[in-house]
Amino acid sequence: MINDNDVISTLEELEAFVLAVESGGMGLNNVAGLALATNNSNGRPFVAVLDDNQQLLLGRWVSGDVFENGKDIVRYGPRKH
Repeated sequence: MINDNDVISTLEELEAFVLAVESGGMGLNNVAGLALATNNSNGRPFVAVLDDNQQLLLGRWVSGDVFENGKDIVRYGPRKH
């Protein structure tokens, strides 16, 4: 499920989203990972929250800049400040 009104447009917003998912703040069960992906029908990039069967639990659209530059945040987690 992707809500068209929620677009992550900065790396800071991506970090906050990842932290919210990792801390359980999104209320999701059975979270196994995160991935950056593109929609098959229109090529639009999004961040996906996946369960242990690689099924989509939650998705948020991301800007092209976040898709290109946020890969390490999704792969390794947010930077420690």
